[in-house]
Amino acid sequence: MADRLVCRECHRVLEAADGEQCPNCGSTSLTEDWAGYVIIAHPETSDIAEEMEVDEPGKYALKVR
Repeated sequence: MADRLVCRECHRVLEAADGEQCPNCGSTSLTEDWAGYVIIAHPETSDIAEEMEVDEPGKYALKVR
């Protein structure tokens, strides 16, 4: 998973096919420097999603540099 990119704005873990722009928030600020991730399936009922301010299901990095 180390070769995947993460959006610095919304922390979404991106697949290689996503290109150079985050499909979640539209940011082009992507990085390979991140650690840990969480999969959020139901953001509307998740305390973690609320804390991370996530409103879309998906994979999110816990720490982004």
